[in-house]
Amino acid sequence: MAWSQTTLDSIQKLDAIVLSDVKLKRYAKGYKLTVLSDSLLRKNKTSLTDVLRFNSNIYFKENGYGMVSSASFRGTNASQTAVIWNGININSQLNGQVDFNTISSANYDNISIRSGGGSVQYGSGAIGGTIHLANDFDFKKHFDNRVQLGFGSFDTKNANYNGSFGNEKWSANLGVAYVNSDNDYRFLGTDRKNENGAFSNLDLNFNLGYVLSKKDVLKLYHQNFRSDREFSATLLAPSNSKYETQDYRSMLDWTHIGNSYTSTFKAVHLQEQFKYFENKDLDNFSEGIVNTFLVKHHYKRDFSKRLMVSVITDFSHIKAKGNSFDNPNRNAFSVTAILNHKPTEKLQYNLNIRQDVISDFESPIVFSGDASYQFFKWYAIKFNASKNFRVPTFNDLYWNPGGNLDLKPEESYQIDLGHEFAYKTATLKLNTYYIETSDLIQWRPNNFSGYWNPVNIANAKHYGIEAEIGIKKTFNSHTLNLVSGYSYTETEDVEKNQRLFYVPLHKANVSLAYNYKAFTAFYQHVYNGEVEIIGNTLDGFDVGNFGLAYSFNTTGELLYEANFRINNIYNTYYENVALRPMPNRNFTINLTLKF
Repeated sequence: MAWSQTTLDSIQKLDAIVLSDVKLKRYAKGYKLTVLSDSLLRKNKTSLTDVLRFNSNIYFKENGYGMVSSASFRGTNASQTAVIWNGININSQLNGQVDFNTISSANYDNISIRSGGGSVQYGSGAIGGTIHLANDFDFKKHFDNRVQLGFGSFDTKNANYNGSFGNEKWSANLGVAYVNSDNDYRFLGTDRKNENGAFSNLDLNFNLGYVLSKKDVLKLYHQNFRSDREFSATLLAPSNSKYETQDYRSMLDWTHIGNSYTSTFKAVHLQEQFKYFENKDLDNFSEGIVNTFLVKHHYKRDFSKRLMVSVITDFSHIKAKGNSFDNPNRNAFSVTAILNHKPTEKLQYNLNIRQDVISDFESPIVFSGDASYQFFKWYAIKFNASKNFRVPTFNDLYWNPGGNLDLKPEESYQIDLGHEFAYKTATLKLNTYYIETSDLIQWRPNNFSGYWNPVNIANAKHYGIEAEIGIKKTFNSHTLNLVSGYSYTETEDVEKNQRLFYVPLHKANVSLAYNYKAFTAFYQHVYNGEVEIIGNTLDGFDVGNFGLAYSFNTTGELLYEANFRINNIYNTYYENVALRPMPNRNFTINLTLKF
């Protein structure tokens, strides 16, 4: 037992986040970081789109509820937001994006949002910001289980299981999230329903950590997501298509803790595959599959308590196969150097530089710097500046017909100034930023070939203001928690001298929760201003959700919790994408057992 305790103490010398993503906290002092807690995630639906829509400044384009969902972070496009799974960039090698409806928030211990450029740490696509999905390990004796069963409007059924167990030597967690829905909601103001919109999603997570010695920890992460979705019709065009996807993600992570250094080695396999049926009643389909094999090493040297240097190297081999491209492959090597210095108790800064060597095109050197200064206990100022990039994807280069082998990577420069205030249980974050991106890749019609081709043609500017407020007040057995955010986003297509499409000028959200002993009530609200679309504008909208929860047993080993939730309580008609109405007022009922 004494040996186990010594081992545990050794592990705790590291930041807790070392077990998934050391770069997120240690090398981001000058960035705005928002952490969505486990309790907040449990109040929301299981899709990552729903969680982030009501709890961040990110705007989502969703092709009907449950369909393909893409993010616009600070006005950037979907392929300029990187999603980081336990420290690994998982953006698609085909289109450069992540469909946020293919990620279940129920299987992660915390989700973090880092605003600003992150290509030095996270590679291609980390321009507007990064979304971090983390699974944590708890090296103490425990056996915890959570089961949730739910039913809702449109014949929606969901079932989730989360288990966490282990001791001082090992730790494991398991997550299963399943949702199935007819998704046939009514289009408000019409006699029509959402047609061909059914979906079924299954997300499996298993993670295992093992203490090899006093200085060595081995971690295994695995995730598998499977989805069978019909593609909804629009107001003008019917649809009988469907889309099947499978994603596999596996990672082996070995961390060695020396007296003055830390070494982490990761071996990763990522696989994405899809089948698209133009007519779901026929067995004809197009398909594609991509395998990514990645090895990564992170060496951190502590020269003193105030000065650290890290060197990160990684090599990846990517190969694809599909109907619309031949058999492309890519080899990529990168090296990153990071200096972390804390000259005084109040000042801390990071300097970073990265070079990629990629087999099928040249990639630019990128760099970043960030700093944080704590003027007073209640006020800190933060600053970061960076050069970032996005590489052409397999679709951009090799799609047949239309791919363009002469594309260059997108390049982006940005600066960000932040102010953070904290007084007792209240916090306020204010950020201003400027982003300038060149060589944007856009698909445009080719008058000679008759096909659409991707070209480096556009330049864009983004600038704006963001504010986040958090207040938590406890008196006797009453707790009131308020979280609110607002963003003002200006964008410009420099070539056309017009605003970028699908970027709201104003976006705001508020979440208010009240708890008294075993009773909880909460309200969520999101406002999206109007957005520019081709030849027109899409109206802004307000949507609110309201929920109640009650725990029937708060003292025994088995806890029951009932949750009732009304979504779109004002029965608002709204569209995130033109001609694709979102659901009318609907409800969900959940029963949760913890033991």
